[in-house]
Amino acid sequence: MATPNRPSLIGDPSGPSPPYPLHMSGRVISGFGRGSKELGIPTANLPVDDASTPWISTTPSGVYFGWASLNLPPTHPDYILPTVNVDNNNNNKRRAAANANGFAVYPMVMSIGYNPFYKNTVRSAEVHVLHSFRADFYGAEMRLLITGFIREERDYSGLEALIADINFDCDVAKRSLAREAWAPREVDVEVDVPGEEGRKVVLRGQLEAAWLIRPSESGRTGQRSVVC
Repeated sequence: MATPNRPSLIGDPSGPSPPYPLHMSGRVISGFGRGSKELGIPTANLPVDDASTPWISTTPSGVYFGWASLNLPPTHPDYILPTVNVDNNNNNKRRAAANANGFAVYPMVMSIGYNPFYKNTVRSAEVHVLHSFRADFYGAEMRLLITGFIREERDYSGLEALIADINFDCDVAKRSLAREAWAPREVDVEVDVPGEEGRKVVLRGQLEAAWLIRPSESGRTGQRSVVC
């Protein structure tokens, strides 16, 4: 059971408030496999680097939510063509959540901190993209648009309690992002319908999120990210 008395929705309906949204980016590399094997919740870890993300040194440790974009190669089974597809759930045509630059945009939840349950000694950023991928995406460029704060990090008496809170975090992120002022305006995104288990809709919102899908700068290097 998740920690009691937690809010199920974060933020004002009008959209994120300063200092959000925040930016973070990197490339995905192989990690320890802890998130997938022990928790069933795969994550991508971004090293906390004050030089490339100066805001992070003063950011409280805890759980955050927002949007992640991935530049997957065309050979990846989850690569989305920037064309109109058919949504089998309601037979309505929809635009895929990608643009001509090849980026797909997904909701995400992430933690920034030391993960007290695992007694980490180095502060890290762990990202869980709210999408079931059919294959790994090592080497793909990932960008984050962090839109808000869910809760402080905490220790747990057991693995089940940790997993329950993470799953609740995911639900909070899905509900909070499924609002027009919280969804990107530059690209269509697929979001869960609050209160309707398993039902998704495609939404284009009002949140300025062009950074997520702008063309990659040739030769530019960013933070490394780790799928763990």
